[in-house]
Amino acid sequence: MFINNFDPVAFQIMSFEIRWYSLAYIAGIIIGWLLCKKLFIKNSNINEKFDDYITYLIIGIIIGGRLGYITFYNLNYYINNFLDIFKVWEGGMSFHGGLMGVIIASILFAKKNNQDSFLYMDLVSLVAPIGIFFGRIANFINSELYGIPTEVPWSVTFIQIDSLTRHPSQLYEAILEGLILFIILLYFRKKNFLEKPGLISGLFLIFYSIFRFFIEFFRVPDEQLGYLILDLSMGQIISLIFILFGIILFYFKNENKIN
Repeated sequence: MFINNFDPVAFQIMSFEIRWYSLAYIAGIIIGWLLCKKLFIKNSNINEKFDDYITYLIIGIIIGGRLGYITFYNLNYYINNFLDIFKVWEGGMSFHGGLMGVIIASILFAKKNNQDSFLYMDLVSLVAPIGIFFGRIANFINSELYGIPTEVPWSVTFIQIDSLTRHPSQLYEAILEGLILFIILLYFRKKNFLEKPGLISGLFLIFYSIFRFFIEFFRVPDEQLGYLILDLSMGQIISLIFILFGIILFYFKNENKIN
């Protein structure tokens, strides 16, 4: 058993706090950006546009992530507390919302430059697991998105929550949605899946959603929602939808039926 009593604040400059969660976002974006530039698109014709695309990407992640959380997880609260929508520093981001923000940002940027949006979405899909890994580690440090009670030897007590021993579901997600997913997508990249834009994006949706659906069984659902249809959490329901989208996207792109 491990005792989790981490401070969510990494360091403080006067009254300004730098939190681990913010550093996780920054690290994920910078490392993903460098990998794309130096390795994945070093000699690509989209290399020169990629730096500008990052701005669209960041905006899409922040706006999409915030609106996704508000819409999927806590709509009633924000309807009655509208100004709290803008208090991003208090937390409340949805991965699926951020994903939709990235998709919209990619479409807008590609359309502006007369390019295939899947060229960009495939690159983001390749490096997204890095950001997911750092983000889930930050969730663990913050004692949030914790798991259900358990007696397994690797259980964790989040003393900021209660005295129960729980599944470290954040670490499960960091491993599966981060490390394992990254290895899987790198394998398919080496099989030249990038030559058919959209395939890597489809695989990302499929594998991420499968991992997320499975891990949610070990994670406490959002308090304001609880379990929903068929005792599934909101995250599981959304994951099922994204699995379907991923399968459809992969099928049509692999068959060259859509461009």
